[in-house]
Amino acid sequence: MDALNAETSSVLSEDCDVCRRVLLGLATVSDVRAIKLYRLRVNVSPPVPNLPCLDHEAMLHEGIAPHAAVYVEDRENGELHEIVLIPSRRRVEIDIASTLHEHTDAGQERLLSWLRTRFPEFTYAINGLSWLRGDRRVARACRAQITLRDILTATDFERIEVSLARLRTIGALMEKESRVASWSVRTVTGPLLAVMGFLVYQGLGELVPELGDGTVTLLQAGVVGVAGAIFLYFGLKAVHLTEMANRVWKRASEYGLIVSERRRLRSTNPPGLA
Repeated sequence: MDALNAETSSVLSEDCDVCRRVLLGLATVSDVRAIKLYRLRVNVSPPVPNLPCLDHEAMLHEGIAPHAAVYVEDRENGELHEIVLIPSRRRVEIDIASTLHEHTDAGQERLLSWLRTRFPEFTYAINGLSWLRGDRRVARACRAQITLRDILTATDFERIEVSLARLRTIGALMEKESRVASWSVRTVTGPLLAVMGFLVYQGLGELVPELGDGTVTLLQAGVVGVAGAIFLYFGLKAVHLTEMANRVWKRASEYGLIVSERRRLRSTNPPGLA
């Protein structure tokens, strides 16, 4: 057991060293604004907000490789990017969902080109927006209250806290709305399908002499199937809204942790480092 723990510790130490090396490279062309860690410990100098990766800590399973997600601000154009480092796989991913509207395609390609030149041993990928996960709607809901740039760089913490409180409220209301929709669908679907099935089979059954038994059976199955598909659609929409509500709430929590860390660092370091 001790040997296994020592081996695991050695692997994690190597992963941390890889992340630290990449971060030092990034620091030459950009400002590291915050680091989200999953099963890793990485410290940089000067210190920046350091928080757990909420997206993966909250998942039902643990089959996720240790990684670090870094918010960086390009010194040349001021654009914000989120770079995900997966050291055990020597993989770098650029996640655009959380930095939507904070960078341009040209700036993203420029960053990707620099990374490939500086760290050729890594593989690279861009995580695009997901319609199924509602990335755009989540981004719009968050940006309507506060931008990522304000979270990472603004110094009016009272205004930021007010905006975060509003964002948390919106996330909570979205979650409650999804519950109402979900329970409505659950309550109505069974009885309504039963009544509809009875009426369809009774009504269309009268047409057997004119249309034939096979045609009527097909029509009956089609009508009930379409009705079931409609209820399934609304049920999935409710689940979709729940997912988006959870993501808005997690985004607000992440922002809150970043702001708390910035305040802590500001109280222990010169203002220029916060």
